Amino acid sequence: MPERKPRADAARNRESVLAAADRLFATCASPEDVTMADIAAAAGVGKGTLFRGFGDRTGLIRALYASRLEPIRHAVAEGPGPLGPATPPAERVPALLDALLCFKLDHRHLSVALEGTVNDSPYRAAHYDWWYGTLRDALERLPGFTDAGFAAHALLAAVRADLVGHLTDREQVPRERLRADLAAFAARVLRGG
Repeated sequence: MPERKPRADAARNRESVLAAADRLFATCASPEDVTMADIAAAAGVGKGTLFRGFGDRTGLIRALYASRLEPIRHAVAEGPGPLGPATPPAERVPALLDALLCFKLDHRHLSVALEGTVNDSPYRAAHYDWWYGTLRDALERLPGFTDAGFAAHALLAAVRADLVGHLTDREQVPRERLRADLAAFAARVLRGG
């Protein structure tokens, strides 16, 4: 049986909810300050609509994160270089990390909210598994590179939302310097593999 398309009003409501949540998370002092009631009110829908559509607050944050990340995921899965799968791994790994860093800089509010929803470990989140698997697979394609699994975890640690926030807010590291420092770090890891 073919998958049913959502009703037009349901699709509109979903987009309204995602846009409202994005605005609220972007303007709040802390992600914990944003409630489902706040999001429902900003989107002009009932709380029941949120719970039916997303299950809970974490489900809504995951859906918002996934919708904003989709263009990058598509580029990584099917696009041309430097993100696409045909790119040589020595070029692809730094490009993947740069894309993730830029995403987290551009969507810090959302990244912090998502990383804060995982009670036991951020390493069990689906988005982490996807980035980890993508990086590990690229590293495994490098001739002579050993322990791609650990290296993928270590590289991803460099772009955790809390670290990115600390570096940009507390240490006032500019975006372009962060990108350059990450590229240099990735190059050292790739050379030492």
